[in-house]
Amino acid sequence: MKTLFIAPVGKIQSLASTSLALVKALKDSGMNVGFIKPIGSDHNHSSELYRTLFQDETPSPILEADVNDAIRHNQYDELLENVVAKVAEVSKIHDIVVVEGLTYQSDRPYTHDLNADIARTLCAGVIFAGNAKEDSAEEVAAQFDLNAYIYSQAHVWFAGYIINHVTNPDAMTQITHLCQTDFCRSLDLMGIITEAESAKDDQAAVAHIAQSLNVTKLIEALKQPSPNRMPPSAFRYKLIQSAQQANRRIVLPEGDEPRTLRAAAICAERGIARCVLLANPETVAEVAKANNIVIPTQGIEIIDPATIAEQYVAGFVERRKHKGATEETAREALKDSVVVGTMMLAEGHVDGLVSGAVHTTADTIRPAFQLIGTAPDSKMVSSIFFMLMKDQVHVYGDCAVNPEPTAEQLADIAVQSARSAAIFDIEPRVAMLSYSTGTSGAGPQVEKVAEATKIAQEKAPDLMIDGPLQFDAASVLSVGKQKAPNSKVAGRATVFIFPDLNTGNITYKAVQRSANVVCIGPMLQGLAKPVNDLSRGALVDDIVYTIAITALQGNQQ
Repeated sequence: MKTLFIAPVGKIQSLASTSLALVKALKDSGMNVGFIKPIGSDHNHSSELYRTLFQDETPSPILEADVNDAIRHNQYDELLENVVAKVAEVSKIHDIVVVEGLTYQSDRPYTHDLNADIARTLCAGVIFAGNAKEDSAEEVAAQFDLNAYIYSQAHVWFAGYIINHVTNPDAMTQITHLCQTDFCRSLDLMGIITEAESAKDDQAAVAHIAQSLNVTKLIEALKQPSPNRMPPSAFRYKLIQSAQQANRRIVLPEGDEPRTLRAAAICAERGIARCVLLANPETVAEVAKANNIVIPTQGIEIIDPATIAEQYVAGFVERRKHKGATEETAREALKDSVVVGTMMLAEGHVDGLVSGAVHTTADTIRPAFQLIGTAPDSKMVSSIFFMLMKDQVHVYGDCAVNPEPTAEQLADIAVQSARSAAIFDIEPRVAMLSYSTGTSGAGPQVEKVAEATKIAQEKAPDLMIDGPLQFDAASVLSVGKQKAPNSKVAGRATVFIFPDLNTGNITYKAVQRSANVVCIGPMLQGLAKPVNDLSRGALVDDIVYTIAITALQGNQQ
């Protein structure tokens, strides 16, 4: 699916006519095109006109009052996820979706930033729609300059611009020379729309504008492969959708912990997973009442772990007999709800486990090592974090489990992390990080990364893996081209493999706190069945997303 975002510029008039004229021009060229105005009034003009002209449905928009509430209540990310959902609905039956932006008004000062964020989230091609009815060529050029700068910060691709209500076409053809920014100079002029006596109503206006548009270059661009980028809002939307489809049963050993209980309620309400809370039911009821949590009647099970521990004694002994386990030691171990939950997972009674809001990482992971073990094709267990950067979700590994991995282990971490990224629709381009790029530096640590890179490339020749790379060479395109010009990964990495736990843990926390980045994880990889750890400072949303990740892992396995 390709997306085009119509970005209004200046004192725009007839935005609906311009947007739908583009739809018509693309349809007339044989493209399968849909349309949506994701934010607007309940019966907004653009949507109604689209239905009339093309006899096609489009989803109802998010009302502006709801947008105001979302911004006021710090639910901006959820707002963008809602937009993604609306566009995804249109994309089910259309190859291209034209998305109409929100025009600026003084009572919604957030308009420019919101439009740019929507375009970024959708990885859309931006088409600026300007208006020359009251403005000179110089004024229109200045408006394009300003908007090109705003949208350049969103890292979108500029597909072109359209100028409507033109009374002096000769003056408007000089607009590219009047624009001062490099962004504007690269824009293609798709149409200078002159005033027409025949365009007396909306349908006539759409037809008039459509026949004046030149979409040849646009169609060529739309036929090219899109850069595979996963913005945070799109990642969260796809994650929740995939978890809902997976319909997994996830055990939460900390069932009476308030954040965990609230997260389980959200998962049940949204159909993300069927959660099993291990806790005394009376205690859970008290916690729910004290924290104003409504426990759904469906989608949640509450089980006192003491009432089911005995049925897992024999299985525990069988799995730990090589360590001298007895029924007595098994019963003692099964007093821990995490151990009970792990045995439920080991026996196939649940599909995944999430813990760590109260327990330490060791308390969560140790039973998994002891009772579940590694997957048949894995020699080790490692971890990744999903770092929700502004424009792209990155994967960091290993930042939680292995202190000093060998070159062989580092290669395994790289391959595991790449495979995990692919599960979540993140195209894996793996950077093996070091303080040296290529052969620019020397020393045992650089040599270890170089060896690990070679091993990883041999293990997984189908993956894009390169190293040693410095972080800037891996993440910044201009630096990557300079330091590693022949690399397919440099400057475009999505998966970052750190040489040791010290480096990885410091880096992910520094990025998380300094850049105010949402961080989901750690997600464990390499276990025979999915177990995931939480930070003891985890927010409710963190727990919800970790449950979703675990459900998706369970579905894959």
